[in-house]
Amino acid sequence: MTFYQNVSKYGAKIIGLPKLFKWAFNLSPMYRRSTARIEFVSKDLSQICIKLPISYRNKNYMGSIFGGSMFSSVDPIPMVQLIYLTDHKYVIWDKSAEIYFKRPAHIDLHAEFIYTKEELNEIEERIKTEKEIVIVKTTQLTDKNKETLYCEIKKTIYIADKNFYKQKRELKKSTSE
Repeated sequence: MTFYQNVSKYGAKIIGLPKLFKWAFNLSPMYRRSTARIEFVSKDLSQICIKLPISYRNKNYMGSIFGGSMFSSVDPIPMVQLIYLTDHKYVIWDKSAEIYFKRPAHIDLHAEFIYTKEELNEIEERIKTEKEIVIVKTTQLTDKNKETLYCEIKKTIYIADKNFYKQKRELKKSTSE
């Protein structure tokens, strides 16, 4: 188990998973460097909201938010959120990402990460029949009122049945020897 998995396992029992998710991300060095902060986590983890404030720590040469800060503020959340929403039942990995800059951000940005019950049910049903799938989650960085789009990030996420994944890896290992 990784450090973060251990903190998650025991911390959730003490302060609850939503609060732990928020504080663990906001205190973790890997996420702090993005300069974003998680502001809200729903009780069931299906909705997470972040704020990426513009500051001297993330301004680029032109005075707008550095694209790397935009990407890193979004990068880990859809995958980790899905791991918890599916109760660690599947192997879940980020497979790829695409970022589309729409306009320079000279203001604080906001993003919302949502998984609906329908999405989660569809993932479960597809895994039962296909054993491994990919999904694409799109996150938009906008102004506070969600009126202006500054950046869109599409994350391709791999999801597999744990037994299928283990057998696939063993087969790949045995054929490469």
